[in-house]
Amino acid sequence: MLTLLVFILLTLVAGYFHLTNGVFDMSVMDVIKTLLRIDPNAKFDLVIFQFRLPRIIIASLVGIGLGIAGTVIQGITRNGLADPGILGINAGAGAAIVAFMFFFQMSGVTFFKESWFSILAMPLFGFVGGLAAVVIIFIFSWRNGALDMQRLILTGIAISSGFGALSLYISLKMNASDYEMAAVWSVGSIYSANWTYIIMIAPWVLILGFIMYRKSYLLNYFQLEDSSTKSLGISVEKEKLIFLLCSVGIVSVCVSVSGSISFIGLMAPHIARRLVGINHRYIMLSSAVVGMFLLVISDYFAKTIFQPAELPVGIVVSIIGIPYFLYLLAKSRV
Repeated sequence: MLTLLVFILLTLVAGYFHLTNGVFDMSVMDVIKTLLRIDPNAKFDLVIFQFRLPRIIIASLVGIGLGIAGTVIQGITRNGLADPGILGINAGAGAAIVAFMFFFQMSGVTFFKESWFSILAMPLFGFVGGLAAVVIIFIFSWRNGALDMQRLILTGIAISSGFGALSLYISLKMNASDYEMAAVWSVGSIYSANWTYIIMIAPWVLILGFIMYRKSYLLNYFQLEDSSTKSLGISVEKEKLIFLLCSVGIVSVCVSVSGSISFIGLMAPHIARRLVGINHRYIMLSSAVVGMFLLVISDYFAKTIFQPAELPVGIVVSIIGIPYFLYLLAKSRV
């Protein structure tokens, strides 16, 4: 599709600027020589392969994951203002990861710092936290053998606030330097990206994303009343549960490497819907590449606007996302 090609091209352009600009500026030839190993004495190996390229890849994977999850959440709730954050998934995963950081990384347990256990365990802790949020929401939203979507969203907002308060309480128990690091992470930051994180996050995003894409046609039926969907022989609650579990997994792994980045899951599906129509199979693909572009370009601005100091990318995304959310809110009341 033309939309996919355009946003992939825009992402490549954003990635180019991200790769060549920063504290150390590079030319096109510097990048080509380093990537293709033409110059054996290339002086930008460390900058490209250890700092900038992993950061771009992580931003791309997280953007894809959040875009897909946002499409699913909006599809199953039939609410255009919904995103993973509104269901408390971000907050639940974030609270679990902050707890992991406090007990295993920041309380003198040096064995776990920057170890494979730490890197692999963080998304699992995040999944448990996100799943706990969803279970609580299900308990309060399940009525007469079905999910009440209005209660689902209202409960999600309450749970999100509760887990956010828990994260703050735990982080306040840390010492000053650890609290500062946790605070930067909690608002969304991917400055510490590395190849190990990429190896850890890629299977989650690709496998769960593929599962949801294969089932994306069901989201078209979910726009009907549940009774109409059931009359077509679709097991509505079972399929919604699969979608939610996959969304929890993909959001949790994204939160584990980037912190809680809001609004990508809100904006990407809306932009995609305007570009490709209402077929969720096309919306999901387009939302993935739109989310990828939005996060890569946002991280570029976060890195360069106040260099050598950096903004957390979550702040840059929020600067864009909050006005967009208010626009959608005002439009929905017209």
